[in-house]
Amino acid sequence: QVQLVESGGGLVQAGGSLRLSCAASGLTFSSYVVAWFRQAPGKERELVATITAAGSTNYPDSMKGRFTIARDNAKNTVSLQMNSLKPEDTARYYCAARFLSVTYQGKLYDYWGQGTQVTVSS
Repeated sequence: QVQLVESGGGLVQAGGSLRLSCAASGLTFSSYVVAWFRQAPGKERELVATITAAGSTNYPDSMKGRFTIARDNAKNTVSLQMNSLKPEDTARYYCAARFLSVTYQGKLYDYWGQGTQVTVSS
């Protein structure tokens, strides 16, 4: 059974930092692209970052500069370092995994975690 478990969310003041983690089990982790998405209440889900099995990263233009995704294939984990957080970053953050090929389309990801809440106060 595949599981993706996010952790590291919480309440932080604007300008602060958080590091999210996604722990994967039940899959050949090194064969999967992993992405972080987020969704705020009343808003559409949006992509934050992707990382391929080999470690190549991609960020939508709106996410470049403050977010850094990384992975450790030996530990089956992916992290998302978030700096200079803003109130508009408040959302539930999800990690998702897709076999082999990267895409920005969330609907094409095979597995999803339950998410971790990030709240940024002003």
